[in-house]
Amino acid sequence: MGEQSDSLGPISFLIVEFPGNRMTGEGFAELIELVDRGVIRILDLRFVSRTDDGDILAIELSDLDVDGTFDLAVFEGVSSGLIDDTDLADAKDAIAPGSSAAVLIFENRWATNFVEALRGSGAELVAAGYIPLDAIAAALDSTDV
Repeated sequence: MGEQSDSLGPISFLIVEFPGNRMTGEGFAELIELVDRGVIRILDLRFVSRTDDGDILAIELSDLDVDGTFDLAVFEGVSSGLIDDTDLADAKDAIAPGSSAAVLIFENRWATNFVEALRGSGAELVAAGYIPLDAIAAALDSTDV
């Protein structure tokens, strides 16, 4: 999915939980749109389930059923090998028992030229991160703006 290039944008990961194993597929159509527009490139996408006992189990795409509203087969074989079983085990604490999750590693293609320009001037991207929306909302609520 997406074009190959010698230059890489920043690499990010997301863990998206589906509480109670309820997956509608709505977000996956948007994910494909991001890829099609060249905003991101998917490097790895794995699905897991956390049992009520707390164990993490890998889920094959062919085992997922979203009631026919979205075909997840488009993601079949999307793997660079960056996510291994150790990473899936590490994701366990982010996933509630009795829920499933998608673990996604993607390249931020939108930033590739920006990062290359910085590198060309001798700068290096040394950190990146995400601020949870709840934290932003709480911070904004506590200001008089």
